[in-house]
Amino acid sequence: MAGGFGADGRMPDGGDPAEAVDAPASAFVFEGSWREFAPIAFTNLLLTIVTLGIYRFWATTRERQYLWSRSRFIDEHLEWTGTGKELFFGFLLVTVLILVPFGVIQLIAQGLIFRGQGGIAAGVFIAMFGLLFYFSGVARFRALRYRLGRTHWRGIRGGSHDPGIRYGLSHMWKYALGYGAIGLMVPWAMVSLWNERWAHMSFGQLRFRSEADFSPLMKRYLLFYLAPLILLIVGFLGIGAIALGIGAAGDFDREELAWGALGGLIAIGFVAFYLLWGLAYLFFYAKYLRVVISEMRLGDDISFGFSASTKDWFRLILGDAGLVLVTLGVGWIFLSYRHWKFFITHLEAYGVIDPEILMQSDTPMARHGEGLLDAFDMGAI
Repeated sequence: MAGGFGADGRMPDGGDPAEAVDAPASAFVFEGSWREFAPIAFTNLLLTIVTLGIYRFWATTRERQYLWSRSRFIDEHLEWTGTGKELFFGFLLVTVLILVPFGVIQLIAQGLIFRGQGGIAAGVFIAMFGLLFYFSGVARFRALRYRLGRTHWRGIRGGSHDPGIRYGLSHMWKYALGYGAIGLMVPWAMVSLWNERWAHMSFGQLRFRSEADFSPLMKRYLLFYLAPLILLIVGFLGIGAIALGIGAAGDFDREELAWGALGGLIAIGFVAFYLLWGLAYLFFYAKYLRVVISEMRLGDDISFGFSASTKDWFRLILGDAGLVLVTLGVGWIFLSYRHWKFFITHLEAYGVIDPEILMQSDTPMARHGEGLLDAFDMGAI
């Protein structure tokens, strides 16, 4: 029987969280707790250490099985059906077919440099960098396809008929254009690739589509883009103010004051520069995810939203840092729990769905896991 969920209408453009406060209970609910997750995380940590890291593929699977099983969409929990064996074979495949050959090519290029053939070596390095960039795009596409294929809801899974080969080429030229325009077209590249990636995905027989526009992001991106220049100007003004203060000091302590002020200013300026620049990026990225997710559709009747504000992201990152520092690094094993909970808690869906007529996907199932994604250390979504 068809059932509605979420708000009657979808979230406004950009998913401004301030405008979504009247929305009813979320279609997505996370029901896990860190107390339940802790035994899994500590066992995974112990076994990963004992096996010198090999167990981490099975550890990832155990974590996902728990996190998916505690995530409910409407009236049914998600189910993760991937295996550690698939992730392990994916890693082996990438190691043999990509990482080892690239290591050999790098040694050959270094040999060319020692023989005075720097031009040829430079060409080899450029070609290698281009291929790595291409594979990083394929990795993100295939990881998303794999995760949708192993995510079940009411026995229905997702997937894609596309292997992601052409997406890798789009990833190359769109980012090349984005950075080539002195970086000003990077938001366009990010949004365009998001739309393209999801346009090839489906869940059951329903196709995803995304028609996000990059223009609402430009104000925040320009703030991030110009932040280094703004911060440098502020820094020089600070140096000028301190210099004036030193000039007003007496002769006997002027040199001591100068060195002390300079050292303090460099230390404070270094930390403040990266902290404020990072905050500027967070300000942009929070808006980016709200915009692209709010323009996603599944079939004709389901739309999505994401309500996390910059403040929410800041709290998440601050909590991550505090957890890791206070526990001397051990708290790192809880980050996957925190991040998944954050994602599900802020994810929303709106519309109507009839589970009884939702058909199983006919997309091919990948035979191995996210080896490429693992190699490039990227997020799938």
